[in-house]
Amino acid sequence: MKRTLATAALAALGLGGALAAPAQAANGVPGVDVSNWTGEIDWAAVSSGGAKFAFVMATEGTGFRSPTFDAQFEGAAQNGLVRGAYHFAQPHESDGAQQAEHFVQNGGTWHRDGITLPGVLDLEDNPYGNRNGKNNCYDLSAKDMVAWIKDFTATYKKRTGRNAIVYTTTSWWRTCTGDSAAFGANPLWLARWGTDPGEPPKSWRAHTFWQSADKGPLVGGQNYFNGSEDQLRELATAVPEVTFSGRAHSRRTYSVTISNTGPYPVTNIKVSGRAYGGHRVVKAPGCKYSGTAVKCTIAQLGIGRKVRLTFTTNATARGKVGVRFVVGDQPLDLKPR
Repeated sequence: MKRTLATAALAALGLGGALAAPAQAANGVPGVDVSNWTGEIDWAAVSSGGAKFAFVMATEGTGFRSPTFDAQFEGAAQNGLVRGAYHFAQPHESDGAQQAEHFVQNGGTWHRDGITLPGVLDLEDNPYGNRNGKNNCYDLSAKDMVAWIKDFTATYKKRTGRNAIVYTTTSWWRTCTGDSAAFGANPLWLARWGTDPGEPPKSWRAHTFWQSADKGPLVGGQNYFNGSEDQLRELATAVPEVTFSGRAHSRRTYSVTISNTGPYPVTNIKVSGRAYGGHRVVKAPGCKYSGTAVKCTIAQLGIGRKVRLTFTTNATARGKVGVRFVVGDQPLDLKPR
């Protein structure tokens, strides 16, 4: 008997690609990026100058934490800006997971406060070539660089529930990753100084943020969010993400797996089902069932956790049989082949 598999998602925040709503200004919502080199900042002046968000350098490589991070990060928030932290990657120093952990533990974690953006992985030309002897791609092959980025972003997602933003240039991405198309779920912060952002790398249909200059009327780098101010705050806020899949193992045995892939614990997930084709539910551990109907409630599902529900029917009748489930408000029809 062949097994059949069905998958679906209850909710997902899709800000990694192009944004449909019009921007508030010609280039989008303005913001800045700062680091330890920027020093003390008059955040009230930044806010009154029109900035709505700020990216703040938190860490670099495996051991550096910006001494100005706390003051800059909190100063931005205290003056009404949405803020986010960024990590300057040094891929030759360690694996991606180790640097993601360093970032999360030193300011890069995501806060459920409605004003914190997902953390940023900053990937650009090696600025220390005369010191470390590496090329612009840190002497990694395109295959190894893609693996490194996957290691970092997967670890960050596991630790925070959010997809890290990727900062890069189109030229660096094409040269150092072979123009990988594997990171479309990660919002793009595209660096291209000039009057327009230009073409994005292959992973993305459009940028989410654009760094247009390294200096300008506002402090630090000059940036724009490609959308409205409401969408900017939506990216900071996020929504619960629950995915589910189901499998008909045979005419008598079925399973539904529910996973929490988002940034929040999820409570009170409802799963209901009804067998069809002349058979009844005879076993459903942890659920209530009677005749053809079954109902289950998952009281709480933590970040990164999953639950598998199994169901058994008598399936004595010939012909087409199966179970129609509803997970939350999404249908899932399982039938053996």
